[in-house]
Amino acid sequence: MRARSEPAWKPKKDLTVLNRDIPRVDGPEKVTGAAKYTHDIRLPRMVYARFWIHPYPRLNLTKVDVAPALKVKGVVYVKALKEAGEDVRYQGADAAIAVVAAETPEAAEDGLRAMIIEAEELYPPMVTAEQALDESSPKIGRGGKNVNVREERGDEEAANIALDTVDVLIEESYSLPVQHHVCLETHGSVVDYRGGDEATVYTSIQNVSGTNASAARALELDADKVNVITHHMGGGFGSKFGIGIEGSTACRIAKELGRPVHLMLTRGDEFLMGGNRSGSQQTIVGGASKDGRLVALVAKADRFGGTGGGAFAGLPYIYKVENSFFESRSIYTATDSSRAMRAPGHPQASFGMESMVDELAFAVGIDPLTFRKQNLEDPVYHRQLDRVAKEIGWDAHPNKTEPGAVDGTRQVGIGFAISQWGSRSRPGSQCEVRIEPDGRITSTTGTQDLGTGSRTYVAAIVAEEFGLEVGDVTARIGESAFPTSAGSGGSVTTGCSAPAIKDAAHNAREAFEARIAPMLDAEPGQLVWRGGEVISAQDPQKSLTWKQACAALGSEPLSAMGEWQEHLRSQGVHGAQAAKVEVDTVTGELKVLKMVFIQDCGLVLNRLAARSQVNGGQIQALSYGLLEARVHDPDLGLMLTDNLDDYKIAGVQEIPEMISIMDDDDDRLAVMGMAEANCIPGHGAIANALFNACGLRLRDLPLTADKIIMGLSDRS
Repeated sequence: MRARSEPAWKPKKDLTVLNRDIPRVDGPEKVTGAAKYTHDIRLPRMVYARFWIHPYPRLNLTKVDVAPALKVKGVVYVKALKEAGEDVRYQGADAAIAVVAAETPEAAEDGLRAMIIEAEELYPPMVTAEQALDESSPKIGRGGKNVNVREERGDEEAANIALDTVDVLIEESYSLPVQHHVCLETHGSVVDYRGGDEATVYTSIQNVSGTNASAARALELDADKVNVITHHMGGGFGSKFGIGIEGSTACRIAKELGRPVHLMLTRGDEFLMGGNRSGSQQTIVGGASKDGRLVALVAKADRFGGTGGGAFAGLPYIYKVENSFFESRSIYTATDSSRAMRAPGHPQASFGMESMVDELAFAVGIDPLTFRKQNLEDPVYHRQLDRVAKEIGWDAHPNKTEPGAVDGTRQVGIGFAISQWGSRSRPGSQCEVRIEPDGRITSTTGTQDLGTGSRTYVAAIVAEEFGLEVGDVTARIGESAFPTSAGSGGSVTTGCSAPAIKDAAHNAREAFEARIAPMLDAEPGQLVWRGGEVISAQDPQKSLTWKQACAALGSEPLSAMGEWQEHLRSQGVHGAQAAKVEVDTVTGELKVLKMVFIQDCGLVLNRLAARSQVNGGQIQALSYGLLEARVHDPDLGLMLTDNLDDYKIAGVQEIPEMISIMDDDDDRLAVMGMAEANCIPGHGAIANALFNACGLRLRDLPLTADKIIMGLSDRS
């Protein structure tokens, strides 16, 4: 018997399906409305559930009367989640006072309005860092503290001594607000339980294979009797790694009623309890020599993660600094906990670092592109910065070492920034490839498609293996009953799933060749799969069509399993960003004209989807830089931005010309995730471009017109 060979990716030049533009296999379903998201699920006798959520962050409940809701026509279930005398400790899941279920969403809303909830508001509301840091404020954080030192690295004394030797020293503070995920589809589940020992849970989740156990606990069923389904998903960005209170509550209602339950958060509830990207306040002291070396840096960062610790990648970020010290603290407030959000902690650290680098570059009189390359050891960044500089038009730009003037005209500026991401992956993912005698072929794995395009490569990898078109392969994903797969977060999906799919396809091909090679007077391993045919490598005149080969299987299909293979994946993503802006020095209007981003990611499985991810990352960074900020009234404690009218995200009017480049000089023949690095540096590059245009350095995001006009007034 021929020994099993090791799967390997073909050289890029030999690929016929992968590393090309592949339209998404689920595109027609989505544009026609046929794709069913969790919110779209409709089942017989289904009820709709809603939470009663108090908008104030700190309360003592004095009355909780849910009984009146039962008198509302259509209401079939009510339950108090908290009782009179209990406290609400923070704005978020802890503020869910009661839940109602009814025959229609409208009846559920009427039931909520019928409830009588009374409470004493506790002051201060503890929604700002200033309130948390006030010594007289209550201690609401972990361990009875409002401040917790999270990290220290470097030698502070040595770094300060080095600062005394620099030619240029800058000390500034940089701040970033809390940012919401704003998933198109809110958090929630539809639980189909009608009695018995089995259930199906439709949910918007980033970890299908890892969710059935928690759903089973809430349903009091065995985990293998619960199938979690996420066939289509409207985004997660890191916020959907568990079913949450919304999912567990839906399970309990379904268990009690014996009826399907639809519980999706409203948009307002989503803002209050769906998680967020933590804010940050950074104080950085940086020093450089007159020849452009980053000599020393002392940085202290506060993380604003609500009841959570927040995230921060640390400083210095990427750049080589000869002497440095970094400290970070978590400042706890009575607001919803931060969660992972696309490249957790990196956009915050990048903004502070890139701003400081830019300030030092102009202070020593070296153009910011040259200054950056001088302080970057990895040559990948050099070539990537050169590429984005060329695409953005840096060579012809006049403001290289001095910014433009404030003279009542529109000024144009260019800014740069870089990023990194690990894209690590891990064992555990599996895939089954099944070939039917009638020619059908399926690729099945439990992975989820968050809107990133993973469903397409589940089919495309198999199509490449057998010389087929992508449309010839059916991708089956998004069920916990399927072979297990990793959760989607931190850009691990491709690095975890793709090697397992490749391994399954490889194993299926070897098993198939063992069956059909004798028909072509060939040995297994001496067949070429190309253009829907299998051809003898020794005698190209001998061949079978795909359907002829499948018919040779007889009455039994061929099935092969695959699992994660470490040698098929890699890690370590580099990225570089350039942004061009125009600022009206009279009105303060800031318009981004062009954004260019390049990144490497080894073997690109689908270039069209990869560019789409890069575009999305740039838009998310632009939105963070220009528009997004969670706002609370510090006295009332109320969130003032709990809707998409007051919490503005980028739309078509804000989106500029965008160029997304895959770094084809990356010769790693292995796959990795690529959706984090591109959302990290854009807002910093835009802020740097603003300074380059008119000399105004804004260190507080977002970069709104009122800040610009006031800053220009001060500068004048």
